[in-house]
Amino acid sequence: MSGDATGAVILPSRTPWRRWFAGGLTVGVLAGTVGFLVSTGAASSAGLPPAAPRFVDETVASGVRQVYDGGFSFFVGGGVAVLDCDDNGLPDLYLAGGVNPAALYRNRSAIGGSLAFEQLPAAVTDLTRVTGAYPVDIDADGLVDLAVLRDGENVLLRGLGGCQFERANEMWGFDGGHSWTVGFSATWEDPDRLPTLAFGNYLGPERADGSRRCADSALYRAASGQPRYEPPVPLRPGKCTLSVLFADWDGSGRRDLRMTNDRHYYRQGGEQLWHIEAGQPPRLYTAAEGWQDLRIWGMGIASQDVTGDGVPEVFLTSQGDNRLQTLDGSPGQPAYSDIAIRRGVTAHRPFMGDNVLPSTAWHPEFEDVNNDGVVDLYISKGNVDAQVDHAADDPSNLLLGQTDGTFVEAARRAGVVSLGKSRGAALADLNLDGLLDLVEVNRSANVRLWRNAGGGDAASPVALGHWLAVRLVQAGANRDAIGSWIELRTADGSSLRQLTIGGGHASGQLGWVHLGLGTADSAEVRVRWPDGETGPWVPVDADQFVVVERGASEAVPWTPSGG
Repeated sequence: MSGDATGAVILPSRTPWRRWFAGGLTVGVLAGTVGFLVSTGAASSAGLPPAAPRFVDETVASGVRQVYDGGFSFFVGGGVAVLDCDDNGLPDLYLAGGVNPAALYRNRSAIGGSLAFEQLPAAVTDLTRVTGAYPVDIDADGLVDLAVLRDGENVLLRGLGGCQFERANEMWGFDGGHSWTVGFSATWEDPDRLPTLAFGNYLGPERADGSRRCADSALYRAASGQPRYEPPVPLRPGKCTLSVLFADWDGSGRRDLRMTNDRHYYRQGGEQLWHIEAGQPPRLYTAAEGWQDLRIWGMGIASQDVTGDGVPEVFLTSQGDNRLQTLDGSPGQPAYSDIAIRRGVTAHRPFMGDNVLPSTAWHPEFEDVNNDGVVDLYISKGNVDAQVDHAADDPSNLLLGQTDGTFVEAARRAGVVSLGKSRGAALADLNLDGLLDLVEVNRSANVRLWRNAGGGDAASPVALGHWLAVRLVQAGANRDAIGSWIELRTADGSSLRQLTIGGGHASGQLGWVHLGLGTADSAEVRVRWPDGETGPWVPVDADQFVVVERGASEAVPWTPSGG
């Protein structure tokens, strides 16, 4: 680290995408964020800013007491895993601690009520030197597991139910290594095997002279016919990686691995995209294939279809200006151009005060926080430690998506201004009221929790728009259908959402997929499953939780019962 205007939808020309959605995408209005199509009745189309939800700080009342702290080895990292460890539908939290023990918190919130959590101390989860964590069901038993990232040995924790875990490195033949790890992602190359895991490593162990160099990241593939992992495949050259993400970047159905890297520690090369093909060794895309060199202080990745062309853009956080890359090459050619300036998401300086020094951005996340059907962008911010050439007071951004494809800052209107050194974060519906709440991890300070009250207040929350929460289920090793695309269709238009595990900054989620519906009180959902098969349209009513199982013609409503 350094000191479209409203109009008809045009189907994309890329053959893979056209093939699986041809005839299914309805005509609507191009929102320009995450492929969401919304009605012209949205406020921003009338020249007004989108409605900002009101967030209420419930950190103290929630009972969460966790500080991510430590010296140089913990300047980066500081993540949160959002998971349902007791299978009651409520999202629980696993929080990194750095030199402090990590902590697991069970969600005890009443449905629609104030946020409430209880800590569950246990030696197996209270690990030290934890930088972040990601939930993933590795063994397909329906109980969520945890990939715990550390400065030192990474640890896989197998879920036992009831928020109990056991160490599983030896059981699954997993070599946790000894590097400083901050990035993680998972995908399924084979529907009958354990998931392929990627660990993004930052620096290697301290050398005799006290220095540390960029470590090679690592790819873990399952052994044939066994519930165990083969020795890791090094992903070299290592470029001090801080975030990794498996995603289908070109609509081909293949999930390649994107890495964002910290340019402070290398002179040549930069960002990386690995071609991942089952049965083949991983390889880097080359300039001859369209890949262009990009060097930034890469901190985090978020991937969504912002332009509405059916393939995802890539948002990369950095120091100074952040990048929003859109694919502009031919099919199979990963050539990108940057559209952050015209979309309004560079977020290169603090949005308040008179500080002109550059910002330091960490965790990016696309979600619809005001349920208007246009996806928004949250970016956590905070000085690395005491860098005098970067802003000291650097509040996180809440950028609301508008129907013209641009974003507008709304953190002050929403009440989520904080001047802590923020790191990992999560937008999740913690009390299952259809409103996305915010968890923000801070360096050397307590975690912050904000409850989303929508258009109301703490006593009387009011949803700003309709919503839907979806969970996918299929048979086989990939029970949660990671790698699927969800298409949502309402009278106002259509939207697309790709399911991934990874990215962000040391923080990940597994559970309900939240979709804003705007004014629509009903919708239809269909799924392109990970192997490319597309299911039928399934009708759903708004403002509910539903489970969509592969092969079913109806969605099954799920009713929350509280913590």
